[in-house]
Amino acid sequence: MGAERKLTGRVPREAILRLDLPGLEPGILDRFRQLEDLAGSVSDAMDQLGLRGAIAAATLAPNLPGQRIVGQAVTVRNVERSDSVTRAAASGIGLMGEQEAYNLARPGDVVVIEGLTGASNMGGQSATVAARAGCAGAIIDGSYRDPQASQALGFPVWSRGVTPVTGKWRLRTVAINGPVRIAGVAVEAGDLVVADDAGVVFVPFAHIPAVLQEAERIAAGDDKQKRDIAAGIDLATLAATRYK
Repeated sequence: MGAERKLTGRVPREAILRLDLPGLEPGILDRFRQLEDLAGSVSDAMDQLGLRGAIAAATLAPNLPGQRIVGQAVTVRNVERSDSVTRAAASGIGLMGEQEAYNLARPGDVVVIEGLTGASNMGGQSATVAARAGCAGAIIDGSYRDPQASQALGFPVWSRGVTPVTGKWRLRTVAINGPVRIAGVAVEAGDLVVADDAGVVFVPFAHIPAVLQEAERIAAGDDKQKRDIAAGIDLATLAATRYK
């Protein structure tokens, strides 16, 4: 990303709060990806550090079971349009601008949308563009549509559900790469996103190194516990041992 990047014009320039995301030290994302229990280990680490950021899959469900993503957040905030659907459709003017987020995203970034459930915040064509831009997936506090398209692409989406109702005449994008709230969790552009079958965890950018260190410690304890169980260690010893 960069200021020289040509913008799509889908949203006013003032609605784009930042063009560039803060960078991470090389290898950080790969170390997160190596966590076997990805969301669980990161959620436990957040608990140990007094941070809140986990959202269960019962709230934001994955469209592709078995998929895991790790990346930095590119954020979008959608609100309801003030005009009627009939008037908006007659005008032919759509006000959704998530494709500007794809335009600004780096390969591996995750699209994070604060949206609505009554209409789609991402459709099949939109998901196709996101995948082409190299986005790792999408987290949507709201609905999306054309699930068969994202599934065929292998493009993972965590959302509140699916809908046939288009957002084109119902939603308006008011901010790109600004603060959003996802299921009550505050998220900033550049924050870390991890997601798997268990749910989604957002890690504030400033805490990413500390959370990684703690998650790796927890994962090592889990591995030791698994080995002890497999080795037949007696239950009294297992119960008395602190693994994490």
